[in-house]
Amino acid sequence: MVIDMAEKKKSDIYNTIGKNIKKYRIKKGLKQRELAEALYLSDSFIAKLESVTHQTISIDTLEDIANVLDCSIKDFFDKNEETK
Repeated sequence: MVIDMAEKKKSDIYNTIGKNIKKYRIKKGLKQRELAEALYLSDSFIAKLESVTHQTISIDTLEDIANVLDCSIKDFFDKNEETK
């Protein structure tokens, strides 16, 4: 039961991060491919990240994404940001 709760919490965090990355990417007017190219990543990585299929991401990569999207890394963790 404790493991199930930990996995759910982890899943919730990645879901929040993915939704916020997508929100800021759209706000910046970038397609997934354009964001991926700016970061030297594959567009499938960005797609998986935004769809919560990709469950791990480094802090360094999050920071790089935040820099390209002109936001703070902490914005990706804000559950309230998902709906703004």
